[in-house]
Amino acid sequence: MTVTNRFRWRGLLSAAAAISASALLLGSLSSANASPADPANDPAVAEMIRTHDHPMGSQIAKHEGVQEQFPSSEARKLEPRGIGAGGVQAKASVPGIDVSGHQGNVNWRAQWNSGYRFAYVKATEGTGYKNPYHGQQYNGSYNVGMIRGSYHFALPDRSSGAAQANYFVDRGGAWSRDGKTLPGALDMEYNPYGSTCYGKSQSAMGSWIRDFHNRYHARTGRWPVIYTSTSWWNQCVGTTQNFGNTVPLWIARYNSSVGPLPHGWSFHTIWQHSSSPIDQNRFNGAYDRLKALANG
Repeated sequence: MTVTNRFRWRGLLSAAAAISASALLLGSLSSANASPADPANDPAVAEMIRTHDHPMGSQIAKHEGVQEQFPSSEARKLEPRGIGAGGVQAKASVPGIDVSGHQGNVNWRAQWNSGYRFAYVKATEGTGYKNPYHGQQYNGSYNVGMIRGSYHFALPDRSSGAAQANYFVDRGGAWSRDGKTLPGALDMEYNPYGSTCYGKSQSAMGSWIRDFHNRYHARTGRWPVIYTSTSWWNQCVGTTQNFGNTVPLWIARYNSSVGPLPHGWSFHTIWQHSSSPIDQNRFNGAYDRLKALANG
């Protein structure tokens, strides 16, 4: 699926199409047991998702494009085939996915059988949107045995970093020391509504992220993961803040290698390398290190 078609598909979502189109694409949505309480039965919910749910990496793909990617069959293998910065092969890696409201009710057993072992689920955006499918996606991935976590799509021009951290934690972004819950992730990428850097200078953006970072730690005892692309980060944050000492980096680059990393990090923890047929990621390390990240 091309980037253009991907966004055209999302722009045409309706209550019925959200289920049928995704089922054809992924073969992993479960709509057979839909009930009146199912969000898929409410056209207003479908419209809310269409207008307010920006999936992780959607704006990066839109602005930076998609180049060579791993074939799906390769991405799902559990063998150590990750590629690090500079094209250096990682000693081990673990495949995972991320989802948002656009995927609806996910058939997590099918995703597990495809080889994925961790998942990040969109919880919130700004301080006005919560993924109506978060419960099914977050608990469903956990119930099949995946290590899971939640993510927040930042809108830094809408409210403070602390306010958005609180909104996130209160609506699915908290952390628990159960060995299967990853620290919450902060999605920092291109503004879907306006200027690339949300009208902020590099220093102001760095301060906003620091505000979120500190508040999330105060609420959960964990530092958040930061998801971003090198291009966006170096343009909008630059060298004004260094989060590499506390924050795991989740890098987005739809190519055959991770490439250069943003300022402040010498290695990545997760790499989002493909957006087709679903957002695909690789944890940079063996499964025991993924569990260590969950355990804190």
